[in-house]
Amino acid sequence: MKILILNGSPHKEGDTAALLAAFKEAFSGEVLQIDAFKAKIACCTDCRYCRTHTGCCIQDAMQPVYEAIESCDRILIASPVWFETLTPPLMAMVSRLQPYFSARFFRGEQPNIKPKKGGVLLVGGGSGGTEKAYDTACMILKQMNTKEIAPLLCSPKTDRLPAKEDSKALQAARQLAKWFCK
Repeated sequence: MKILILNGSPHKEGDTAALLAAFKEAFSGEVLQIDAFKAKIACCTDCRYCRTHTGCCIQDAMQPVYEAIESCDRILIASPVWFETLTPPLMAMVSRLQPYFSARFFRGEQPNIKPKKGGVLLVGGGSGGTEKAYDTACMILKQMNTKEIAPLLCSPKTDRLPAKEDSKALQAARQLAKWFCK
């Protein structure tokens, strides 16, 4: 079993990382994590190449991500919530999923993406909500042929309780890993 984690956090040891560590401890399978802040992936420019061609004309670090999306069994979107949505580098990365959308809606083809289970891990502080970020993440997961999506895993109010101290969220991360392993 192989999981692809799309990580939208800029911090190696932040709140998202704390929950991902608990998740990875309990997950029994191969893990590939792509860190959006480190990846050299350009955002979609709406050039419309993919409306008439397979794939994306931008040749960068997204190419191996496409391969991982198409072959993995599980996918997890993990991100801090900034202004009630996923972080900008993560959104830039997933904007490059346009070839899958174009295949379906412009070329009438089904992308060669293995069906998979998906999940969303969010952390956030302040008074912002997670509903919009979760809805966006679920829409993104569906573009990657996710057939079953786990309930939201969230550590809210990390400005008052860091995720590494949020025992409920840490336990939920372990439970999510076990759900993925079923």
